[in-house]
Amino acid sequence: MPDDDHSPISASDAKRLFADWKAAPALVLAVSGGPDSIALMWLAARWRNALTRGPRLIAVTIDHGLRPEAAREAREVKRQSKSLDLVHRTLRWTGVKPKNGLPAAARTARYRLLAQAARQSGATHILTAHTRDDQAETLLMRMLRGSGIAGLAAMARESERDGVALARPFLDVSKAQLIATLAKANIAFADDPTNRDVNFTRPRLRALMPALAAEGGDARSLARLASRLGRANAALEVLVDGAERYLALLDRGTPRPGLDAAAFAAMPEEIRLRLLLRAIDRCGHERPAALGKVEALAAALDRAFAENGVTSRPRLKQTLAGALITLADGRIRIDSAPARRRRG
Repeated sequence: MPDDDHSPISASDAKRLFADWKAAPALVLAVSGGPDSIALMWLAARWRNALTRGPRLIAVTIDHGLRPEAAREAREVKRQSKSLDLVHRTLRWTGVKPKNGLPAAARTARYRLLAQAARQSGATHILTAHTRDDQAETLLMRMLRGSGIAGLAAMARESERDGVALARPFLDVSKAQLIATLAKANIAFADDPTNRDVNFTRPRLRALMPALAAEGGDARSLARLASRLGRANAALEVLVDGAERYLALLDRGTPRPGLDAAAFAAMPEEIRLRLLLRAIDRCGHERPAALGKVEALAAALDRAFAENGVTSRPRLKQTLAGALITLADGRIRIDSAPARRRRG
């Protein structure tokens, strides 16, 4: 990519950005109508047309029903997609909208609908237009929430969501480059005022970016930090894989299944936490376990084992995120917890 954060993206740049998905049978493009996603649609169409045999592209717009302009913007995206010879679909988020946590609920609904469109279209990937600027803002949001290394790694170039691969080709591209690309091609885009609404966290952080950049914390530096943390996170996951295999070997032939508490206690704290997170998310039937609660559980396990060692009587028994965690007979068991009874 060019070093100039304000230079348009060339055809050769686009070829490199989308190269990983050349062999896909079909791709869903998440297109809201804003500059980033319109640039995604235009660049992807130009890239596909330059291929002898490229993937089918399906542009999908999600109308959350939160702004009166949304329907008009979806129609404009449909018009632009037609001019690029792309299939377009508009999907609507229906039902009651929550009063609290609206951005998170809208995001969950958006990805659910995009995944639905991908499965119906035979697409292997959903492409979103998240930029380097979005990556920097995501890192800041997670820093303020006290996220661990996995959270601070922010967004990956490719991940999985709702059973479909989620790809972000623009993570190392500035928003200014995408706007410059559209300006050069004389392509219009919508302006969503909620992107500046300081009632929400992300726009408030966005307003702070110029001051942070003056101190050296610009989007490029923050995105680089997220990338380095992602590299460290990937290395830790390899170590956790090895720890899981080691504990599984110790478990073979034992009369009581579970993790060997002594071997578990001897492992570094970060490895223990990740092992617990994996097991709880695997066995639990509620939301993914919060890191802070898993940290408290790990500390309780450490205390219980240090104080009591191997004993046949349960020394710790608690539930977390729909999983039942028990320490007894020198072993840690994690099972699915009984479903909670509804009151009334």
